[in-house]
Amino acid sequence: MPFPRLLRRLAPLAAAAVLLAGCAAVAPGAPDERPRLVVLLVVDGVSQAQLATYRDQYGPDGFNRFLNRGAWFAEAHYGHAYTVTAAGHATILTGATPRRTGIIGNEWRDPASGRLVYCTGDPAHRVLGHAAVPLAGTSPANLRVESLGDVLRAADPRSKVIAVSGKDRGAILPAGRAGTAYMYQAQTGRFASSTYYMQAHPAWVEAFNAAMPADRRFGARWEPLLPAMAYARSAPDDAPGVAPGGSLPKVMGAGRDGPGPLYYESLLASPFADALVLDFARAAIAGEALGKDDAPDILSVSLSAHDYVNHNWGPQSRISHDHLLQLDELLAAFLRDLDRAVGRGRYRAASPADHGFDSIPEYEKARGRDAGRRRPGETLAILEAGLAKRFGPGPWARGWSAHGIFLEKARAKERGIDGRSLDGEAVRLLREDPAVAAAFARADLEDEGPTTVPYLDAARKTWHPALSADVQVIPKPGWQFTSYTTGTTHGSPHDYDTHVPLLLFGPAWVKAGRLDARVGIVDIAPTLAAILGIDAPSSSEGRVLPIRP
Repeated sequence: MPFPRLLRRLAPLAAAAVLLAGCAAVAPGAPDERPRLVVLLVVDGVSQAQLATYRDQYGPDGFNRFLNRGAWFAEAHYGHAYTVTAAGHATILTGATPRRTGIIGNEWRDPASGRLVYCTGDPAHRVLGHAAVPLAGTSPANLRVESLGDVLRAADPRSKVIAVSGKDRGAILPAGRAGTAYMYQAQTGRFASSTYYMQAHPAWVEAFNAAMPADRRFGARWEPLLPAMAYARSAPDDAPGVAPGGSLPKVMGAGRDGPGPLYYESLLASPFADALVLDFARAAIAGEALGKDDAPDILSVSLSAHDYVNHNWGPQSRISHDHLLQLDELLAAFLRDLDRAVGRGRYRAASPADHGFDSIPEYEKARGRDAGRRRPGETLAILEAGLAKRFGPGPWARGWSAHGIFLEKARAKERGIDGRSLDGEAVRLLREDPAVAAAFARADLEDEGPTTVPYLDAARKTWHPALSADVQVIPKPGWQFTSYTTGTTHGSPHDYDTHVPLLLFGPAWVKAGRLDARVGIVDIAPTLAAILGIDAPSSSEGRVLPIRP
């Protein structure tokens, strides 16, 4: 049975659907000048190219609601070099690049101690209902700037800011300091917040979790939505470099006796994870009465499954293709529910991605492209040998951190070696690596002025003077720094990673049409601030987009 049909059978069993069904439908009426609700729908890991490729196969009310009846910014890009989930989510609602947000990656090494820092990790807090886990995402403590939700709640404390995601970083960073984040827990299949936000969940969250909606997907089949010929533009399942398990149909929990942590985790790479997140968002709308009074609210929904699908099987795969079609139907149903629960003229929606994706390197290499994998340790060993040849025995290279490399400046000082000379030699050696497009030293990165040097502006925007490594490294297009031998990733300043969808919808507020001028994802926060009638976040680097009719 195709996934959407199965979902319709499961819907009456889902607590979120029950909660939303209890809300009286709201007539559209005349659109308010100020929306009751702003909805952010982030699709994790979809590039502009991939979204546009399958446009003819979407229904009318999902992605095509934005593409045909909303504002489609077809040349939207991230400006920073290290394009990963945390950095992107931090940028979207702050309007700031990692140099200002302090979220330079999903994780990084502390420059002084070498300790691993997780982007939303905070040992002072724990996930509600779960034992404390090292590096668990629990708070926005590492986010150094204010978000759109912080500005909104400062302007009107009655406003609510709710964020939900399949990943902790996909919820915590958009929620900012003053919002509330809820994250899917792969150990239990439940959604939870943390002690940063509250000491106990509200009743609507407990009711949602008590229904165990993840368990109800056990044994469900993910089948292709369309006939096989509709996927001819995608790569075959046995394309080189893909991880195992990328063929459809797939049975959730196959080979297991019942739901458990491994099953709950496996859901993340399927449309069932998106369905769970959207059901929880429905429950939040009903449980928090979002959009029901004159104090505007923000709901951020980050849909993580596409990222997991692409990491395993690549954006060129049939399963990734089908996942977007499944997600399109899920989004269509969610937007129709918003129309009924809030009123079509009373909410505005924005849909970006947090980053794009590179194809599987082996797949691209088979097509004649210069592509490949470089183990980070291999590059580090070559660098170490070169530095030892110039400066004597080391070690000189301390290790990788967020596409950068720390150098042993203390050892250089002890030997009377100028730190800038060490940086400069490291950059020279790295630029000789066949997998490296560019490398930059601290002296290059500290300056924020205009530059025409390729990749330097993006490297500066991803580099934080108190957090980042001494030398930043940019991979060549098609090349990846990874220890994995299958699958693919993202994290570069190349178009396939930076060029993402930016879609807005809101009758009478958003002018429909495609705009091809280049814009930045940093423009989302000031644009939504203008829609809400509040100031942009104080560290925003963007501008208000031309969306008014």
